[in-house]
Amino acid sequence: MPHPSSPTSPPRPLRLARLLLPFGLLLLVSLLVLHGRPPGTRPGQSGTDPAKLFLSLSPGANASIAADLRALTSGPHLAGTAGAAGVSAHVLSRFRAAGLRTLTREYAPLLSYRAHASLALLAADWSLLAHLSTDEPADPGRRVVRPYHAYAPSGAAVAEAVFVNLGREEDLVALDRLGVSLRGRVAVAVRGGGYRGGVVARAAGRGAVAVLIAGRADGGVERGTALLGGPGDPLTPGWAATDGAERLGFDHEAVRRRFPTIPSMPVSADTASVIVRSLGGPALPPEWRAELGLEGHAGGIGPGPTLVNFTYQEDRKMATIKDIFAVIKGREEPDRYVILGNHRDAWTYGAVDPNSGTAALLNVARRLGIMLQSGWTPRRTIILCSWDAEEFGMIGSTEWVEENLGDLQSKAVAYLNVDCAVQGMGLFAGSTPQLDKLLIDVTRQVKDPDVEGKTVHDTWSTMNGGINIERLARTDSDFAPFLHHAGIPCVDLYYGKEFPGYHTALDSYIWMENHGDPLFLRHLASK
Repeated sequence: MPHPSSPTSPPRPLRLARLLLPFGLLLLVSLLVLHGRPPGTRPGQSGTDPAKLFLSLSPGANASIAADLRALTSGPHLAGTAGAAGVSAHVLSRFRAAGLRTLTREYAPLLSYRAHASLALLAADWSLLAHLSTDEPADPGRRVVRPYHAYAPSGAAVAEAVFVNLGREEDLVALDRLGVSLRGRVAVAVRGGGYRGGVVARAAGRGAVAVLIAGRADGGVERGTALLGGPGDPLTPGWAATDGAERLGFDHEAVRRRFPTIPSMPVSADTASVIVRSLGGPALPPEWRAELGLEGHAGGIGPGPTLVNFTYQEDRKMATIKDIFAVIKGREEPDRYVILGNHRDAWTYGAVDPNSGTAALLNVARRLGIMLQSGWTPRRTIILCSWDAEEFGMIGSTEWVEENLGDLQSKAVAYLNVDCAVQGMGLFAGSTPQLDKLLIDVTRQVKDPDVEGKTVHDTWSTMNGGINIERLARTDSDFAPFLHHAGIPCVDLYYGKEFPGYHTALDSYIWMENHGDPLFLRHLASK
């Protein structure tokens, strides 16, 4: 019999209800964009505003979202692996069950996997001090893909180590002031210094031969890509990675500059701590000790006297990925598109990243299907998108945008994105300026999921000392190709500023069930 909190335990639907809100907001935005004026009376609608009709379909939504999230997170489903097929089939079947027209599009990009890794701590005379784990303590059964950095090159090093704190430019400058060089050494960093690919590139620029990035004290180890230079398949920059597409060689400058030049790997906090505690050299700054939980440790930042023996072997291969679409044709302007998107591939179970958004997207599809049966149709065409291979660098969405760039530039009204829909408390919103007012107006119409009697706008403003809408200059989710390649207005929404289990085995249905939305459970219970 499974443990009550195992991934196979029965769902508790009310705990997941807040997943509805980010995509509820998105759909409200899309409906307002689609209907610049109140819709005329149509069969089955009795003149009902479409946004209100959508929100009126809440009964049963909690159970539907819980069931979908449980199914989506029943096992790991990294893009290009066997586990991805079941999640793909689930999304496709749910779109079809809603009565929506479905389409799929396959691409064949270059993906990157871990083939082998080893790590050991040696004495100065090269005698073995300890074999070090390259596994994740939070995944003792090795159910998910073992920690690695996608596109990190194969390599080996036996070298002194230097602790670089978070690996930021200011940390490397501090090492310079202390007279500590990274040349020919292994840099040991703690996660938190920005994009991991940037941490690796900065260390490589100072002459490091390899980089290890430590996870958190909770046992999680953060996987992720280390690819540089923007989203999309690295071998087809600017055009889609279809089966017959031209591909650049690895020696092409446009390809070379996208790949890290030295190997890197994420490791557990325990593994990194063993290395750092063995180091001599200048004393650790007090604030650096806290980053790795080394309070009271009187050691140094290196280099030496110990050595790190690090080997990493990458498995690069062309893999098939699949984007899935549901299309609702507009009645007045069918060649104008409002696009809602979320990726479904995950480094581990993906309860937060990205399947909190996927479960909500599927519920949007369910509601739209019911609305269609009532006689409603949108003014413009709605396209629901389930992207693949986002975790490797927004590949699924980028390849589709590249393949359809002309049509999207001339026909797309807006792209509405959700990735980690629910990862904590508080709304965080980003948009292009064209959609600011619309986003603000919508939040005034939606009840806050955690504070009784308040709207999302009320608590959003209170938390931030006013309304704060981020400008989407970053390129870390699927809005990136729509905005930066095609110039389409975009919105990106999520709840919670940071999730400690990001890209780790802790991103599970268990976490969402037990911790993801306790306040909204009470909110619903009071109704």
